[in-house]
Amino acid sequence: MAIDYESLMKLDIPAREFGYDDRDTILYALSVGMGRGDAAELDFVFERNLRALPTMAAVIAWDDTWQQRTGMDISRIVHGGYRVTLHRPLAPSGRVRAKLRIADVLDKGPGRGAIVLAETTLHDPATGDAVATLLSTVFARGDGGFGGPAGRGPEPHVLPQRTPDRIVDREVRPEQALFYRLCGDRNPLHADPAFARAVGFDKPILHGLCSYGIAAASVVMAACDGDAARLTHIEARFTAPVFPGETLRTEIWLDGDIASFRTRTVDRGVVAIDHGKALLSPC
Repeated sequence: MAIDYESLMKLDIPAREFGYDDRDTILYALSVGMGRGDAAELDFVFERNLRALPTMAAVIAWDDTWQQRTGMDISRIVHGGYRVTLHRPLAPSGRVRAKLRIADVLDKGPGRGAIVLAETTLHDPATGDAVATLLSTVFARGDGGFGGPAGRGPEPHVLPQRTPDRIVDREVRPEQALFYRLCGDRNPLHADPAFARAVGFDKPILHGLCSYGIAAASVVMAACDGDAARLTHIEARFTAPVFPGETLRTEIWLDGDIASFRTRTVDRGVVAIDHGKALLSPC
């Protein structure tokens, strides 16, 4: 089975309703490295005055079963990038109605893979108000050359060419991926050493969305003084795998209502999250 462009663009994925509570919000924050003794992070991991990290919008309606209907080689897909746009601050508990559509499918050519852009809109089922819009860039490493249109996906944000204004280091625990997979993404690539080796990695890798959440948490704490409601949009590309046990360094540039960022592994010096852009509302 291979990707069929016309069928994929017409793929009808019914809307679904999801609920989440304070336990889910706390688990997500812990899974992206929050709550390690810093009093300023307590509001994200303790039910008193609980706040939700904006990037939790990516997992509260997690459902990747649609990928099995696309013809992609599921064993070889990874996230290539992600965008979260918040239309209002994310509540620490509630319900959302999620509707996913395939926005585009791009053919990078034989042996180079394909890019699937999947857009999910989240609405309040009681009022119909928009909560968030999510754009996932899925890189299907084994599916290039299917005859679809060429392209690279959304244009990357250009980072400033100066010394970062803030630098935040966060250690990735050895069991970080095992915690994060409880938020929804149970891909064995992030847990099973034999599976990881079979698809080309020396050992299980961290979820791209976990690295993204770690970077976003760094931006919230360093650029928003812990006020997560100020972050209204965050986007980035995933450029290299991260392994549990590494330390991630997020470099942040502040320019008015824009926080640009990039995250690299400290030990290997590899850029794992690039072209990061966060939009901030006024204090």
